[in-house]
Amino acid sequence: MAAPALQQPSYLLANLKADWTIKPFHQKCHELSKIIDEYPAKELHAMFPWLVESVFGSLDGILGGWNLRYLQARMAEYNIAMDFLDPSGPMMKLVYKLQAEEYKYEFPVSYLPGPIKSSIQAGVLPDCPLFHNKIQFPMSGLLLLNPFEYYMFNFASSLIAPKNYPPGQHGSCSDSAYFVLVNTYLKYFLPTEGNVPPSPFSDTRGTVASPAPRSPSVPYVGYGGHSTSLLKRHITHQPSVNADPAAQEIWRSETLLQVFVEMWLHHYSLEMYQKLQSPQVKLALLQYRLSMSSMLCQPPAPPGSGTLHTYQEPFMPSEEHVLVVRLLVKHLHAFSSSQNYSPDQPPLSVFLSVVVQRFVQQKLYVFLQHCFGHWPLDASFRAVLETWLSYIQPWRYTGEKNNTQADGQNRTVPDKWASFVQENLLMYTKLFQGFLNRAMRTDLVNAKNALMVFRVAKVFVQPNLSEMIQKAEQLFLEPEHAILQRQNRVFLTPSHGGSFLSSRQPIGTDSVFKVKSHVYSLEGQDCQYNLMFGPDLRKNVLKLIQIIGQARQTAKRISDHSTEMAANNSFLSWFSIGSSDQNNTFNGGEMDDMGEGVKKTHEFLDKALDYLCQIFRLNAGQLSQLIVNVAAVDDEGASKQLPDCIPSENGLLLTDLGRLQIINGLRRFEIEYQGDPELQPIRSYESAFLVRLMFQISSFINARFGDHMETLCARQDLLGSIGRHYLRSSSKVAEHRRKSPVTRQMRERPQRARLSLRVLASYRTLLILLLLYMLLALLSFGVLSSTGLILLVSFLYELLLNFVHEKLKTP
Repeated sequence: MAAPALQQPSYLLANLKADWTIKPFHQKCHELSKIIDEYPAKELHAMFPWLVESVFGSLDGILGGWNLRYLQARMAEYNIAMDFLDPSGPMMKLVYKLQAEEYKYEFPVSYLPGPIKSSIQAGVLPDCPLFHNKIQFPMSGLLLLNPFEYYMFNFASSLIAPKNYPPGQHGSCSDSAYFVLVNTYLKYFLPTEGNVPPSPFSDTRGTVASPAPRSPSVPYVGYGGHSTSLLKRHITHQPSVNADPAAQEIWRSETLLQVFVEMWLHHYSLEMYQKLQSPQVKLALLQYRLSMSSMLCQPPAPPGSGTLHTYQEPFMPSEEHVLVVRLLVKHLHAFSSSQNYSPDQPPLSVFLSVVVQRFVQQKLYVFLQHCFGHWPLDASFRAVLETWLSYIQPWRYTGEKNNTQADGQNRTVPDKWASFVQENLLMYTKLFQGFLNRAMRTDLVNAKNALMVFRVAKVFVQPNLSEMIQKAEQLFLEPEHAILQRQNRVFLTPSHGGSFLSSRQPIGTDSVFKVKSHVYSLEGQDCQYNLMFGPDLRKNVLKLIQIIGQARQTAKRISDHSTEMAANNSFLSWFSIGSSDQNNTFNGGEMDDMGEGVKKTHEFLDKALDYLCQIFRLNAGQLSQLIVNVAAVDDEGASKQLPDCIPSENGLLLTDLGRLQIINGLRRFEIEYQGDPELQPIRSYESAFLVRLMFQISSFINARFGDHMETLCARQDLLGSIGRHYLRSSSKVAEHRRKSPVTRQMRERPQRARLSLRVLASYRTLLILLLLYMLLALLSFGVLSSTGLILLVSFLYELLLNFVHEKLKTP
């Protein structure tokens, strides 16, 4: 790979491409490191886009690159790749070399998230400062990025690019090289210690150039107001960029965070996209609505201002995507809480104070709301759930000692987090309602689903949290005439000399204003807020408690059945004495596993019930009455009835109520084998050899004497009745088909008369015959006489049963 010193850049890139598929991985990285050290930026400039694509893969996902998402620590290439891509490694050295020369690289707008792409194509400048000096005019469909931005855009895009698992590279998402790299970059560029990350690689002039501010001549329409980068506002006040190294370095932290948020969180559905407006427009509308000082308010925007053209983005995040977002959320909480804000502190400390509210809140809320509404109703939703719970518990990541009470109860949420709850009210209330709707449609007998209900209840039962939420809701509902009394307060906006930092400053703040602006900015001016502790949501909580009670009853029945099966699993079970159900689908091992799962389900649901009662202040009498009602319905035999169905020409069709009954185990169909009884799978209590032998014998007899058997069964006398009893056993199965939804073709399938000898292959039948022969031998009967006597007694017994059955059928 290494080339002579006089080699041109084109030859360098050509040699790199030629050797890329030939040389082993460790040798490629070693030679790349030498090239980056020895060659000047002018010669490295041409190879940079190719190298980035070779590492992270193509934006369309066709080229996999190094497959960092599936590269596990157990693989030989893992440590080599991690050293090469480390923030202090060769790849970053290349980035900083090129950054010092102010090279620009093109990134296609078509690979940006749908909302950003749609707004740029419509000529509307996104509200994120990251794009304000990157868009070419007239529109070319490309962003012009500096090397650091280009590297981070491609790194973030590789998470959402459609890629297939390489063969044999399945593994845990949290152990992949990509996940570890995200964590490494977050810790390096957003350090919790509050120190500005140094730039270890500088050019000969001793500086690494920061990106230029946006030109005011960019002919793009904003979302509704002037919006510049938070930190560039502080940097531009410096007499020189080089005069303050901390201010010079802070742009990397801001860029990394904005790229991650825009590429990973800026995805949502069409209806949500149409509803959202820019924060600036909504702030102005809110100020106007609250009758604030007209001198300080922006004029209200015209109807539809800030609303972009519609688009369609069929976006559904993967579980890996959600886990990386959770890692980002957890680190941002730790980053924001690492030190208290002070105007005298360096720029990174200023960045700390606004990071969550300014960069993350709105997009994360819409991202989670999209996941709550579109994620499948299965246990994989746990990743989304834990991401939400991580965001609404910032006190878990402050680095303080966990002051859990001695009796094991949750610790009290400190009062200082009341402001965070107010500024994120919808994160607590609206998403809780979304989870409630999901939980009522989920199979809570499943231990993993029951665990999710328990986790949410455990979070919201933390002392002082529900009081904070209620206080925030009271502030939101405060009437406008009460707000008018505080007109002497001054609310500064960025366009009037204020800053987004004002949310942390005591001057000019108002709790009512903060809560209302938060709700209106996320849900629109005409939103109908549903109180978390109001009567409507309380009804849903009571319904969930009933569903939990029903799930507990179902779990109890499963537990009792598993105990019964375990008791029957004795020596005689080899002969199937314990159960003769041909449709039983559980073996002993499965029942043991199910029993363990049911125990966990009971534990999770019991604790969830207790926590819900504490959160919504339900007394023991209310809970007992709900549980008694559930038990009464169960005792009436509702679980033995069919689910709610409507008849159709193709059989029974489930209604929505019927689906809910099945999901929660309230009712069920009798799942039975409805095919040819002779062809059903060989059971554990049958001899495989005898099953096949009896099938061959009965098939021969049916083929030879089938017409005669049909004639016999068609007779209306005693012989015909006996023939139908013995030769049409499959009709008994047809009688049970009414209890399960079947197709019209199955119901209309003709039933021919035939003889079935499969019963003779059962170990139980063989054991009974052996015992009868032994008993008759003791009574001095021979083999032939014993056989004849057994056949005669069996015939008379079946004849008597058939006679009684016919009499009962006769009206």
